[in-house]
This record gives sequence, C-alpha cells and structure tokens, in this order.
Amino acid sequence: MMATVTRRLLVMGILNVTPDSFSDGGRFLDPGAAVARGEQMAAEGADVVDVGGESSRPGAFPVDEAEELRRVLPVVERLAGTVRVSIDTTKPTVARAAVGAGATLVNDVRGELWPIAAELGAGWVSMHSRGTPRTMQSLTDYDDLVGEVRTRVLDAAAQARDAGVGEVWVDPGIGFAKTAAQNVALLAALPELVAAAAAAGVGVLVGTSRKGFLGRYGAPSPDQPLGAESRLEASIAMAVWAMASGVGMVRVHDVADTVRAAALAVPVRASAPPAAPGTGSPVSPDDAVATVSPDDAVATVSPDDAVATVSPDDAVATVSPDDAVAWEAAREARR
Repeated sequence: MMATVTRRLLVMGILNVTPDSFSDGGRFLDPGAAVARGEQMAAEGADVVDVGGESSRPGAFPVDEAEELRRVLPVVERLAGTVRVSIDTTKPTVARAAVGAGATLVNDVRGELWPIAAELGAGWVSMHSRGTPRTMQSLTDYDDLVGEVRTRVLDAAAQARDAGVGEVWVDPGIGFAKTAAQNVALLAALPELVAAAAAAGVGVLVGTSRKGFLGRYGAPSPDQPLGAESRLEASIAMAVWAMASGVGMVRVHDVADTVRAAALAVPVRASAPPAAPGTGSPVSPDDAVATVSPDDAVATVSPDDAVATVSPDDAVATVSPDDAVAWEAAREARR
C-alpha cells in the first residue's frame, strides 16, 4: 500500500457541560454559556464541537442518565445548525437522543456504542480505556501497551465497519488507564497507529489537551506540576506532534491556537516526502498519492458533510522521524 497524506486536518473543540471537568468544569454548565462557547469555537475554526455532560476525568463520579440528557440536549439542538456536533457519552440512551437532536458523531470513551452509530447512521470514535473514571488509574498494567491499545481499538473499529458504520475513528485514549510514561509511549507510537488505521480504512483522533501528564513537562519541579490553565504550550506541542504523525483529528480546548498551529504544520507535513510504511524511507514524488495546499490545510466541515466516510486513501500515513515538525514537537515534549 502506498503512503498517503491527510487531505485535511480536523480540529474538534471540547465543550464540557459539566460542573466537575478537570479544565473548564462549571464554566459552561448554563446552556446559554455553552452555546455561546460552541459558536465561538466554530468561529475560531473548529470542524466539530464535542458536547459532553459527564466528566470522564480520573476520579469523577457518574452522572445519572436524566441529568446528562438535561445538560446536553439543549446545547446539541442549538449548535447543530451552526457547526458539526459530536456527543461525548458512554450511555446508549444519551447517544440516541443526541443524534436525534442533531449530533452526527458519537465519541465513545468505552468503545462500546458502535451498534447505536450503525443503527442511526452516525460516525463513531473507538477509544481505548479500562474500567471507569473511579478505577481506571489503578488499571495501568500492560504486557504490551502499544500493541494492546492498537489491537483493541482496531478490532472494535472493524466490528463497527462490518456493522455498517461509515465513519470510524480510533483514539488511543491518552490519560485513560495510562501513566504519564505510558501516555508518552503511545504518542511516540502514533505513526504506527496511523499506518495501521489507514490500512483498515479508518482515521485516528488524538486528545491530549491540558491533560494532567502535560503538567509534568516544563514544571518548576516534579512535585509542582503545572495547572490546567498553564498547559497551553504543552498542549500545542502535542497537537503538532500528532499532526506530524499523520492523525486526522485533534481534540482540544484551545481551538484558535491549534488552528493557527495547523495552518503551518499540515502544509509542512504534506510537503515532506512521506515515509514508505515500515521502512522510514521517502516515497518518490511519482508515488505520492496526494498533496495538501495551504488553502486546504484546515478545512471546515459543513453540515452537508457531517457524516463523511473515511477511506483508506483519505486516512493518514506515517511521517519520517526526520521530519522537522515532528522532531521539534517531540523535543519540546521531552523538556
């Protein structure tokens, strides 16, 4: 299979309609404030706004179904005519109601809701996790971290595709049942996940924005990690690393900053000779499948494009470790 490059990089904006999310809990609990923030993210260049009514941060308590519905449905309904909306939930009833209200993507941190997506004609994100928010950080023992995560999300993606889900994304689940070192290992292995996903005809989504492990990098000392509000630079560095590794979508709090970073990172990635899968050697220009112009670097998904199929040619491919953008992002993360 020839290497391909992404024709567009999608930015998913995070909209937590919760009182207890780790970064912005309580800020957008009011439906009016949430809608205004969603519209702001769309204006900043978000292709998708991901609405969630139950925190999945480590240690979070569960929310009952009725309360989650009360939080998310008014926001989904009002945003759906403005920007593409995804619903961040683990509950079948909430996923079904949100799609009925206008959401077209189910962002599923447990990786179990593909039957709902297949039934309703929605896209689906297969994310890796273990346990629940209350237990997941005690479930970090792996025999082969990278291999187990890749196999789990791709097996679920194959089930979804076989069931008729046309748009499938896989997410390695950074921060979900992972230590800080394991998060870094999974990020380092993104090019391999991207190549495997491309072969399976699915895209890769990565979310590292403001997560706790980023606070350990650039902190004054190991016992004084940076707070969520001070993790912008690390978040951008990891988003750029994900872009350089070939992912198709990044999930972020800071949409405008990420869109600006993508405006340079994506054309640079597209201009570099892509690596031949498994070799690290460039593919000749005659063998390249696609290039990305600066005008196509960060494209907006219109409501008409809401449920688009991700084909193998539109997925993503490995990027050479010598790629300057990837190297700089990785170097920043290791500081």
